[in-house]
This record gives sequence, structure tokens and C-alpha cells, in this order.
Amino acid sequence: MPVYKTLQPNSQTTVKIWKITESYDELFQAVKLKPESLTRVLGMKSELHQRGFLSVRCLLAELGYSDFDLYYDQNGKPHLKDGRHISITHSFTFSGVVISDKKTGIDIEKNREKVKLIAHKFSNYEFCYLSEDEIDYVKKLTVIWGAKEALYKLYATPGLSFYNHILVIPFDLNEGQTTAWIDYKDSKNRFDIYFLEFEDFTCVYTVT
Repeated sequence: MPVYKTLQPNSQTTVKIWKITESYDELFQAVKLKPESLTRVLGMKSELHQRGFLSVRCLLAELGYSDFDLYYDQNGKPHLKDGRHISITHSFTFSGVVISDKKTGIDIEKNREKVKLIAHKFSNYEFCYLSEDEIDYVKKLTVIWGAKEALYKLYATPGLSFYNHILVIPFDLNEGQTTAWIDYKDSKNRFDIYFLEFEDFTCVYTVT
């Protein structure tokens, strides 16, 4: 299908989300890949991951780029050759890309009960205001997880810990935004976090 959702958080930033309904063959025929990307997608064991990878390239085309404009650094962070900032995500049947003049990060997660089992691995300070009795406990945990994933992608610094270094401030799901801090190596930085839910998925993104 075409782009599922487009967001314009500011004049320098565009977020696009794709709902992956196409087959692997349809997506493969729709994009052109550089040799290393072709090798990478053909080597993936999961068709779900292959479709996610290819749908991201479809989103690049929607944003005026191609796979040939994209490269990755030694930390696995994606970059565009024209110097603009990019972040990429895909989860099950959705993928997303954000492109901005400023550093940015994006994550899409499926809202699943499983997140409660791993919450202790990525949440620390947040347990001060979270309660398992809340109706929206899973959704709030998913926002926190997504926020930390998005910030990790933005920061792209080895050693940064979800549990120890990233704090998400209390928030209301209806507001669609919150604040987070990265406190790492004697440096504290504040970030605005934005989130939205669709079809039982949560998308979280941040722009500096």
C-alpha cells in the first residue's frame, strides 16, 4: 500500500510510516538496491525482516531518496549522503523513516503483554510513577521502550544504557508527548519525545 501516515513535526522534519501489506516479490520489484544491500536482504532468514527492509527503501523513495543515498557508520547508524539526518525502524507489519535537518530517532513497537516481562531491563526511574494496576500499563511501557530506542538511535554512542542513562519523564498517553533525559559521561541532555498509537502499534520519535 502507499504511505500509511505522514507527520510533519516541524518545517525541517518529516516522518513517514508504511503499512506492509505487499509480498516480498512486490516490494523487491519496487526498489533498486546497491550490491551490499542486495546481499544483506537475500541473506535474511525471515521474510518479515526482508519485507521490513524493502519497505524502508520504498519510504526512502517517497522522501526523494534511494538506497544508494543511504550508508551506515561503524556503529550501525544510518546516514544520508547529502548530510541530512535519518532514522529507520520496522516492526512486524509497519516500518517508519524520519528525515530531519537535526539529529533524530524513531522506533515502532507492537503493544504486547510481553513488554511487562522485560520492563526491568530497560526501566529504572520510570517505576517511580508506573503501576502494574494501570489499565494502560502495557501501552505506557511501550512508549518508554520506544522512547529509549529512539534516543539510543539518535545518540549512537557505545556504552549508553537504557536502564542507567535514559530517563523518561511522567506522561499522559492522551498528550502524545513527553520529555526524556540522557545522563551519560558527565553530560545531561534534554529531549522532546512524541508518540502515537495505531492498529495496536506505538510509534515514538524525537528530534533535537
